[in-house]
Amino acid sequence: MSSINFRAKLLTALDKAKPSALYQQHPAKTNDEIEDILFQQYRTELALGRQKPNQLAEETQTNDTRGTYRYIPRFHFELPKSTNSLAQKLREEARTLFLQKRSKELLDNGEFKLLWSLLEKHHTPPLVGEEQYINYESYCRVGTIAGEKFRRYLTATTFARLLASSSSPGRIGVIALFNYTMRKVWLQQTRIGLSLYDYTGQGFLSESDMESYILELIPTFPQLEGLEKSFHSFYVCTTVRKFFFFLDPLRTGRIRIRDVLTCSFLDDLLELRDEEIPKDAQELNWFSAPSALSVYGHYLNLDKDHNGMLSRKELIGYGSGTLTPIFLERVFAECLTYDGEMDYKTYLDFVLALENRAEPQSLHYLFRILDVEHRGYLTAFTLNYFFKGIQEELSAHRAEPINFDDVKDEIFDMVKPADPTRITLKDLISCGHGETVVSILIEFHKFWAYENREVMVTSTASEDTHNL
Repeated sequence: MSSINFRAKLLTALDKAKPSALYQQHPAKTNDEIEDILFQQYRTELALGRQKPNQLAEETQTNDTRGTYRYIPRFHFELPKSTNSLAQKLREEARTLFLQKRSKELLDNGEFKLLWSLLEKHHTPPLVGEEQYINYESYCRVGTIAGEKFRRYLTATTFARLLASSSSPGRIGVIALFNYTMRKVWLQQTRIGLSLYDYTGQGFLSESDMESYILELIPTFPQLEGLEKSFHSFYVCTTVRKFFFFLDPLRTGRIRIRDVLTCSFLDDLLELRDEEIPKDAQELNWFSAPSALSVYGHYLNLDKDHNGMLSRKELIGYGSGTLTPIFLERVFAECLTYDGEMDYKTYLDFVLALENRAEPQSLHYLFRILDVEHRGYLTAFTLNYFFKGIQEELSAHRAEPINFDDVKDEIFDMVKPADPTRITLKDLISCGHGETVVSILIEFHKFWAYENREVMVTSTASEDTHNL
């Protein structure tokens, strides 16, 4: 019914339109073309609900000679509200279909085999050692033979990038090209996999999104085959906390997919796909089963009352056992606790901060604890407040007392802050000695090692000379 009314209105408008005006505007156009122009104008009127076709015709008389920006197409669409379940489902289905389409555009194992055989067949002599190289002419020939799907990977830009690091003038390594292509496809596959969990489609993952992604990855990793199912939730928590600790230091509750793809430890996680990993490499990999079990095991060992939480008294046993009580008091004051006790997730942030003290994210975490007055900077008063904990330990070990002013001057000399009376987080990160500054304020054995560093170096040198 609506289409009949629309056509009737269109014909009426055509009858009312002044033929002379339309033909003057478009003298070379036929009657059908004039009707089509009027149709477009009338459709615009319906969309805008503001003007009549004749008014629009008058305003667009000079469209052929000069452009107009009167009508700007819509470019922003709000996300569907949570109450609009149909719109949300439609958006989710559309995104899924889009990602499936992108996934089909990627090279599969058979296509990688084809690419390798073509690169070997068309490589450009001579060999350099046993390595094959290929020049740009042969490179283009491979792209043509392989087909359209391969051309997005075998571009002139790719050749130029690899040529910049090639040891053979005018040629690139066949292995380097193949590895580059594999890496690019792998990154695209990973991005698509992560995007499937980005339900809003804005390029971010929440903590629960990331947990779902990791949980579904576990069965695909040969290195995690022996992991008990009851431990899966703790493994997921351990894994996700590292991503959020380093990629979300401001605690916004979400991380960018782009940051996940570019961070170095994504490689560590996907290394678990390998059938065999050396034992020492597993111990250094935060995401390996032995590492996750070790972190959780230490947590359980600290939990003396077995209530699943850690009190300040229990946390004193962490690491060397020489973290000062003043520092631990501040940890419990600043970090999320439940009835004054720390859960496993908060403990993981604590561990990541102390095990990576040189990293900006760790310094951000520790600076928040050191900033007692919440001013955004540390003063001599702040340093003295924490150094009292070190002085108490010195007294307990019957060591010779150390003058705070000497320590304060040494810290300010190391940091060289922009303002000589205060140390900001930026100063701490940029000075390159942030790890040392923090350590000598919060942990006795680190302070002791720093204070006696010259003696220790001399002792080590003497032992080496004796061994020779």
